[in-house]
Amino acid sequence: MRYRPLALFALTAGLAVLCGDFTDAGAQVPKQKKGKKVDPTPVTPTTTEPTETTRAKQLTPPKLAMPADKDAAAVAKVIDEEVQRRLSEAKLVPSAICSDVEFLRRAYLDITGSIPPAEKAKVFIDSTDTDKRAKLLDELLADPNYGRRMADIWTAKLFPKDSGNRLLTKEPLYKWFEEEFNKNVPWSELVTSLVTATGEVDANPAVMYYLANRSIDKLTDTVGQHFLGLQIQCAQCHNHPFTSWKQTEYWGMAAFFSKVKTDLPKNANKGGDNTKLSASETPGRSKQKDFLPESAKNLPPKFLGGPEAKLNQNEPYRPALAKWMTSAENPYFSRALVNRTWALLLGRGFVNPVDDMIPENEPSHPELFDALAYHIGATGFDLKYLMKCICLSQTYQRTSKPTPENKGDTKLFSHMTVKVMSPEQLFDSLGKVTGNIRNSDVGKGPKGGGKGGVPGGARAQFVNFFLAGADTASAIDYEVGIPQALRLMNSPIANNPAAVRAIVGVASDPVEAIERIYLAALSRRPTDEEKKNLADYVNKSSTRATAYGDILWAVLNSSEFTLVR
Repeated sequence: MRYRPLALFALTAGLAVLCGDFTDAGAQVPKQKKGKKVDPTPVTPTTTEPTETTRAKQLTPPKLAMPADKDAAAVAKVIDEEVQRRLSEAKLVPSAICSDVEFLRRAYLDITGSIPPAEKAKVFIDSTDTDKRAKLLDELLADPNYGRRMADIWTAKLFPKDSGNRLLTKEPLYKWFEEEFNKNVPWSELVTSLVTATGEVDANPAVMYYLANRSIDKLTDTVGQHFLGLQIQCAQCHNHPFTSWKQTEYWGMAAFFSKVKTDLPKNANKGGDNTKLSASETPGRSKQKDFLPESAKNLPPKFLGGPEAKLNQNEPYRPALAKWMTSAENPYFSRALVNRTWALLLGRGFVNPVDDMIPENEPSHPELFDALAYHIGATGFDLKYLMKCICLSQTYQRTSKPTPENKGDTKLFSHMTVKVMSPEQLFDSLGKVTGNIRNSDVGKGPKGGGKGGVPGGARAQFVNFFLAGADTASAIDYEVGIPQALRLMNSPIANNPAAVRAIVGVASDPVEAIERIYLAALSRRPTDEEKKNLADYVNKSSTRATAYGDILWAVLNSSEFTLVR
């Protein structure tokens, strides 16, 4: 690393990120491990069914008064009233509403996955329009980058990083997600398309979900975890040790996938065409190699926590599962969508972990949780509408700066939880600032595996390096280490004179140049103290270009850049 007068500042900021220098440190939730390791020793399943009190009940009209039709402002008001009620019960005063700068950067990163352009930031900050926040949300939800943001999230969840997928490419599934989310296809229809996917990849990219999860237990686990908010994998080999799920229930649910047959991936270097791979349902139980684990039980299809399905054995099973799952009355589906979306925007869900919605794990705001779940199901599972409802609320728009009284609050949403940029958000935001990512595939889907399973494309390689072996990144814990910090500090991305010239332009006044750097990287203007100190530094430097490069380098390596406040 080259030596610079500002190196100490940047290094301190970088280490602060590594060590968790969160303004909202008291509100962070320790990371919880997902799932339990499956016991390979099968046990004799019990026929004893859990009592009704241990199951989530079907969604019914809520106690809280919700609008009959779509009305984001009215729903936001209900959110705030109920959150405030819980805060009052706990004798907590919420933090203030965040500044326009905080809201702008937060909304851009949460919805589109990257920071705002400098000119957009300047216009928004200077605007006196009292409705500008609502208008911004509409603009961001209509931005094509919204689809890419959601594709980043859901491809990572449904396309596991394992050696069995090294010959597959993520791109068809990624692009499909991107298009479906941008079209705002109802969540119920999107999930139905995934669960019932049949045919070849080039005609139906959703089939890639089955190709990337080529065993009955993987399919059962991912559907339960991501679409129903339930971790049932521990019941695969025995009754769940910590909940009421039984082994018979696991294999009753798994039976809906028991007739699935998928093609095996082919080596493209040997002439294989993985766009022609397909998934289908066979007339009888699948005999595909490695599809059924040793612990598999041959049971009739049974809805999870519900009755046995009445199916024709000669017809596909999965459509019946999808119809049950996506019903507005389903006790899990709508709740899972609301909980996961709430956690995406506020750092933690009503229930945590978000994929462990069991009766023993009670929600922080049960009445609000059920009211939102019922309303979203009754209005058609519109994900963009749900996000707007949440983002319009004062609960979402609170500052991340806690007060001395509420700094210990970890679940009542008295202040916004500080989040960490995902590797995708970091890459795209760096590209937005510097425009200096060679062979960049910003805006394109992951290219899949190269030789040895190494991701292809600059974006995919960057994400893989910053994940540091993890499947996905935590939203509230900075999990990477010194190699990632050093790579960013020494990278051409943050050390490029051309990028500095592009940002500063023809500005002759150091204060104006510094302001342009801050607007480009931090979406705000520098404070008076920052202007004075940095202008003095510029005037004392041998060349202004070098000084501006030092300032940009320091800002890009600061915790303020990498955190979502």
